[in-house]
Amino acid sequence: MTIQLKDLGKAVLETEYAVRGPIVARAQELERQGREIIYCNIGNPQALKQKPLTFLRQMLSLCQYPELMDKCPEQFPPDVIETAKKVLDGTKHGVGAYSESKGVRFIREAVAEFIYERDGIPVDPEAIYLTDGASKGVQTALRILISGTRDGIMIPIPQYPLYSATLTLYEGKQVSYYLDENRDWRLSRAMLDESLQEARRFDVNVKAICVLNPGNPTGAVLDKDNISMIIDFAREHGMAILADEVYQENIYNPGDSFVSFAKVMVERNEKDVSLFSFHSCSKGFLGECGQRGGYMEIRNIPNDVVAQITKLQSISLCSNLTGQVAVYCMVRPPRPGSPSHALYAAERDGILNELKKRAVILAESLNKIPGIECNTVAGAMYAFPRVTLPVNRKDDDYCMALLEEEGICVVPGTGFGQIPGTAHFRATILPPTNKIQAMVEKLEKFHLRFK
Repeated sequence: MTIQLKDLGKAVLETEYAVRGPIVARAQELERQGREIIYCNIGNPQALKQKPLTFLRQMLSLCQYPELMDKCPEQFPPDVIETAKKVLDGTKHGVGAYSESKGVRFIREAVAEFIYERDGIPVDPEAIYLTDGASKGVQTALRILISGTRDGIMIPIPQYPLYSATLTLYEGKQVSYYLDENRDWRLSRAMLDESLQEARRFDVNVKAICVLNPGNPTGAVLDKDNISMIIDFAREHGMAILADEVYQENIYNPGDSFVSFAKVMVERNEKDVSLFSFHSCSKGFLGECGQRGGYMEIRNIPNDVVAQITKLQSISLCSNLTGQVAVYCMVRPPRPGSPSHALYAAERDGILNELKKRAVILAESLNKIPGIECNTVAGAMYAFPRVTLPVNRKDDDYCMALLEEEGICVVPGTGFGQIPGTAHFRATILPPTNKIQAMVEKLEKFHLRFK
């Protein structure tokens, strides 16, 4: 007899992942039928016409097919050829062989140097794990932390569904803390304390707090004082911190800047809080989602626990080597004065400037629609506007109707979490500027007639 739905585990059946849920499935079906769909559901830059950076693709080409260095060296700048040779030497056996479980040591050393240059803090390459995107690092950290069904992890609401889905799959408890939409999605100590007290009332053993900086889907950017407050909270309650920092290059407000949790912890000489930090080459200005490259850095974790993390990583043997090379390109771009630097800088700045422009256009345009309110998109790649809906209508209905009638694919707020009684949707700022403007025009007409 073939396997039946009833044969599957409860955790699998209850796991949901909204950014690729039924609305997206319907969008793909409509597209196959010939409809033009504007996909605003997921941070997938190159699917929305963002061009790959020349340097990174040249590097991947040479690492995958080293013979190109001899067959057509004139097609590649000399610094790219030199860098590709260094990477291949560092892998020892090329990109077709397994690396050690943590990833190629040469690339982990480059990540350590990147963090040192960014933060001015000491970094141990042995505390860095190269992963198949940041998601695999997050899942490893959560797998280590959740040891029983009473173990809980604090996650922001709204949140990226990777966290809620993984917690359900690992049979842990989601402990929600709400972000304050009326204060640009800020978090406060009072909100954290209230969430923790509620969890303890139900005998949940809270093991860690997850923080997304900049936020997804909110785009909020944390300052140093906010980060210090979170570290104090974690220390006082014996929690680890999971710092999701994949959007650290995507900051648009002139007064904001990225500050890492690792930097603040070292400056404070914090030794009593375990930290898992994540970064990825999928986001930022690289947009290399399909390469599945990322890293996890760990701090203040005992050696016997580190051995268990490494054991989990080794079950998959290693992360994919192409993704590891992409991470190297992220942390070791062309230096000023090198043959490739001018083009690299122009492509990087062009992408970030365009994203900044789209962030402003989308938020301002949404706020002009009666019944829609949107905070400033300060960072990341998304807007998360609040929508006033007719009585007894839900944001799921709204988003499905928007897709069916206007061909616009967004994700309902229920997939990220929201204060009860409110409705939202998440839309990316990634479509080309002319498509964002067209999307908002269609959205306004749809919203005004939606009943």
